[in-house]
Amino acid sequence: MRRSFADSLPVLVFLFLSAAGWEIGTTIFDIPHYIIPKLSDVMVSIGDNGRLLGKHFAITLGEALLGLGISAVVGTLAAVWIESSGLAKKTIYPLIVASQTIPIIALSPIMVMWFGYELGSKVAVVILFTFFPIAVNTADGFRSADPDIGEWMRTVGANKRQLFLKWKIPSALPGFFTGLKMAAAISVGGATLGEWLGGESGLGMYTKRSSNMLRGEAVFSGVLLLSVMGIALFLAVQWAERAVLAHRRSQKNKRF
Repeated sequence: MRRSFADSLPVLVFLFLSAAGWEIGTTIFDIPHYIIPKLSDVMVSIGDNGRLLGKHFAITLGEALLGLGISAVVGTLAAVWIESSGLAKKTIYPLIVASQTIPIIALSPIMVMWFGYELGSKVAVVILFTFFPIAVNTADGFRSADPDIGEWMRTVGANKRQLFLKWKIPSALPGFFTGLKMAAAISVGGATLGEWLGGESGLGMYTKRSSNMLRGEAVFSGVLLLSVMGIALFLAVQWAERAVLAHRRSQKNKRF
């Protein structure tokens, strides 16, 4: 616990100084509330609208998790296909990379036209944001597998299934989790953008409506909660990564 606290101390100090600077700076320079509200006003807004914000928070979180989950499955399957097929490696992988030259925000309205203003369009936008890092990092993880280990396994009689399960997948896990952490952090942005383009609920819609009414403290409260959501999703994936990789290392040590 002491080590964990010591590791977290710089972050906590930075957050405290940032919060103090925010509150003091807006007071000294008398910044209008619709530009940068006081931090205390933002916290009051969160307290006063807690139930409403909780409802919108749950909706945005659900959209982000659903899109992230679909991207994790489809992105992993795409990476497996790229790894197992030379044709896919030469065609699908470059297309996935090339797709990132198209601004995602330009594709988002198309998702609204295809899926309407309901849940589907928000999830589709999240998938647009999160599919690429998962697919590419997992595919790169497969490619990083140590060829010497693969050759040794072949010499002792391992078949293709055993090579894939015991050599390729363990080698791809770090890349998969790297992509998943990146995707978790940006999934919130995808859900928010989907709500901005068309929706009636969610923190994205809440901040948009508040902005139209020049309610700076409400806008910042929504943004603050979105930031907390993104950090929480990232930390959840990081915890899963540590648990999975620690279990993998423990199983490896038992075998030796």
